Formats: sequence, C-alpha cells, structure tokens
Amino acid sequence: MGATKPQDSRASDPDVRFTELDLALVEALQAAPRAPWSRIGRALGIDATTAARRFERLRAAGLVWVTAYDAAESVTVAHVDVRCRPRHLEAVTRALTRLPWVFSVDETVGDFDLFLSVAAADLPSLGRSVNRTIGAMRGVRATRTRLCITLYGEGGDWRMRAMEPAGRAELSAARTRRRTVYSTHMHDRPAPEDQALMTLLGGNGRLGYTELGAATGMSEHAARRRVQRLIRDGRTTLRCDLAHPLAGLSTMVLYRGHVPHTHAEATGNALARMEEVRLCVSVSGPHNLLVMVWLHGLHAVDPFEALLAERFPHLTVGDRTVALRSPKRMGWLLDDVGRATGRVPLGLPPS
Repeated sequence: MGATKPQDSRASDPDVRFTELDLALVEALQAAPRAPWSRIGRALGIDATTAARRFERLRAAGLVWVTAYDAAESVTVAHVDVRCRPRHLEAVTRALTRLPWVFSVDETVGDFDLFLSVAAADLPSLGRSVNRTIGAMRGVRATRTRLCITLYGEGGDWRMRAMEPAGRAELSAARTRRRTVYSTHMHDRPAPEDQALMTLLGGNGRLGYTELGAATGMSEHAARRRVQRLIRDGRTTLRCDLAHPLAGLSTMVLYRGHVPHTHAEATGNALARMEEVRLCVSVSGPHNLLVMVWLHGLHAVDPFEALLAERFPHLTVGDRTVALRSPKRMGWLLDDVGRATGRVPLGLPPS
C-alpha cells in the first residue's frame, strides 16, 4: 500500500456510454486483467488495436479502470457504519475519502449515513483508527464496527456477464473462489520493491513491465518476475471495475443476515456465486453475514429477496440498506454516477 496524496482528477465526458461490446470488454478484463490485447480481442472477436482503443476511451472517461490491491488475508479489514450530524455529512464524507486506509465509502439510507470499508495492520491499530480518527471527526455522532472474518466473494470475483460463451472459454473466465480468512495482524510487509510495484498497479493495473521497471528503477525482467510472483502467490488482487450505474446496475443494496454456524460456509459460498452478489463476508456482531448486491433498479429488490428466501432457508435477513451513491471504491474517487475522477493510493493507518 502506498502514499496518501490523491492523484489529479480527470474530467469525464458525459456523452460517453457503454455499448454491449464495451460491457463484454469489461468482462474480458475482469477475467484476465493483464492479458495481452491480442488475447482480449480474440475472445471478443475484434482485433487487438480495437480492443486497446476501446479500453483507452472508456478509461479516459472514468468508466472503466483496472486496479490492484493487497490480498484479503494480509490485512485486518472491517466495515464501519457512521452516523453524522445534520449538515455535516458532506464534510465528513469528503474527509473520509481522503484517508488511504478507508478504501471504500458508500452513502446509505438507513440507521447510519455512511458505510465504510477500512484496513489496518492489526486489531489495536484498527481500534485506534476508528475511535480516535473517525469517531473524533467533527460532525460524527456515532460509529459501529463489524470485523470481517471470512471472505467468500468480493469485487474481484464479480463478472459483468456480457460475453459470449465461446469468448468466456477463451479467457478461462471462471475463477476458483476460495474461502479466505482475514488477518488479525500483519505477518510481514512486502519488500519495498514489491510495494512500489503494487502502488503503481493500483493506479493502472495494465501497466507494462517496461513501464513498471522504469518507474521503479529495476529491469523489465525483474519487474515481470516480481509482479508474476505477487499474483501467483496470491499477495495481490487485480480487478477491472466500472461505473456500474451507467452500465444499468443503478441500485446497490447491503444485506445483513444471520445463518447458523453449521450452514455458514455452504451459504456463504453459494451466495458468492450469485450473479448479483458483489461481496459476501462473515462478520462479527449479531448479523454474522454481510452481502452486497448490484441490481438493475429498486424494482429488482423484491424478486431478489424472494430468490434469497427460496434458495437459502437457513438465512434470516435482519437489515436491508440501500446506497445513495459511492464516493470511493477500493481507493478510487467516484462522481455521482460512479465514474472514476481520481485516486487515493491505499495505505495503512499509523501504528
């Protein structure tokens, strides 16, 4: 994780929108974020130049970006609900998005005003950061923290599902989801060279090895070897993200539910395989399962919940929260329609 200074914002073209081919391109990059353009193009039935040009057009408009971040098991992660005083919400939100260890921020409707995803090196550091930094902010009335325990599926596993089956097979798009237990303390920090590479990949996950080497002062061969090892060893996660409201997924809902311990793993794994689910994680507290979904509108909420009730009889939903907007996702600053306008490199709070 890197420095805390935000990058400069990019102006987004309001006229740029997704086409069906664009959405298929997104799925191709979700399946293989660093694949050569020749391979991406072959999966989509277009040439490499067209694939690269389309991606650059979408990236420049803030509609699509490829990023990298530390693997779940390497850090302590929690979700924090924040209740703000009237008229302070905007200022609090702005301050929170600038913190490198608050990697995602969602404005919500419910008992709390904000839903945060935060990272720390260990439990004491997490407690200090939440209580002394977030809790002490002017305008914050209350916080509620839920520690993440087991990750069943996250944004890097989610797929747009816009490709033809043959193209999907070309990229071997199906990932093997694995149960991941979060850390309660950081076992060891990556070498400085690896940290530098991960910071660069966080800003552009498709940077070439020549560019990575030049930016870090190492050879192209060394950059290639280190990046491939980080990916192979599961030390870093690469993913392609998009401005989901402009792709027809206008409604984000957070469900907090409870499932008996004996059914927790099977339920978590099955939920993570649903096409609507962006995040499924077991957490501390009375509701031991947190599920985030992207839906095509409020009209899709009732059918989705009916499907939950049918497929998961052991799951009891205790709370349903709808997001109004997402000002930050995995370090990227977003506008009101989800376009990337800048980035705060990910980092951990002081020890």
